[in-house]
Amino acid sequence: MVGGVQKLYTMKKTSIAIMAGIISLASLKATAQSTTSATTNTNPGGIYLKGGWNLANISTNGDGTISDKHTLSSFNVGVLGDIPLNDMFSVQTGLFLQGRGSKTDYFADPNNKDNNYVKTRFRPLYLQIPADFVIKVPLSNQARVFLGAGPYVEMGIGGKSKVETNVGGVVTTSSSTIKFNDDDPTTGDQEGARYDRLKRFGVGINALAGVEFNRIAVGVGYDWGLTKINSTQTDNGANDKNKYRTFSVNLGIRLN
Repeated sequence: MVGGVQKLYTMKKTSIAIMAGIISLASLKATAQSTTSATTNTNPGGIYLKGGWNLANISTNGDGTISDKHTLSSFNVGVLGDIPLNDMFSVQTGLFLQGRGSKTDYFADPNNKDNNYVKTRFRPLYLQIPADFVIKVPLSNQARVFLGAGPYVEMGIGGKSKVETNVGGVVTTSSSTIKFNDDDPTTGDQEGARYDRLKRFGVGINALAGVEFNRIAVGVGYDWGLTKINSTQTDNGANDKNKYRTFSVNLGIRLN
């Protein structure tokens, strides 16, 4: 237990250090560009506060596809550093709190959704660090369309699982805290693996697209998890079942 706490503390310190570096690099780059060519720069870069709405799900089939009826509404929020390479290309990274999960609704009578049902809501939370290569097409000095993709890593930090049942009009609810194992990401094992615990760390690929105008960025994204979520599952390559799939709609505000 002590070892797991120390690992989590170390990861949090690493995340803070990474964000400090991101902010410094983005600030220096944006300042240099604005000083050099404030009127002609079509890719200013900078630091964004971002947040949005997630449609979270978990793959249910071997080919990685999902069932739409299990889609859960959640959220994302964080800080993004946009580091321009030139007028059309950027590298983006940051630190985000991501809501993952899924839902399940069972009705004894599909035509009666007011009574005799079981509803579950599974809402784990993760700290995510993406690393995206982004292409931007200028529309004017203040507007551009962007498209990008890249990998991400994430660390589970908490969340809740809730069950609501209705039997004969009597409603009962229960909730439990989502637990993660004490994995050491530098080893190939899942330390502290148990059937009731999720993997602490995961990786995936994301894609994003949208429009920037002045200091505002509006876009959509999709996170395709590559890691099975349960700590007792190690066959990531055998099939694509039980992996996170998350669509998001996001709004960003550039701070500098």
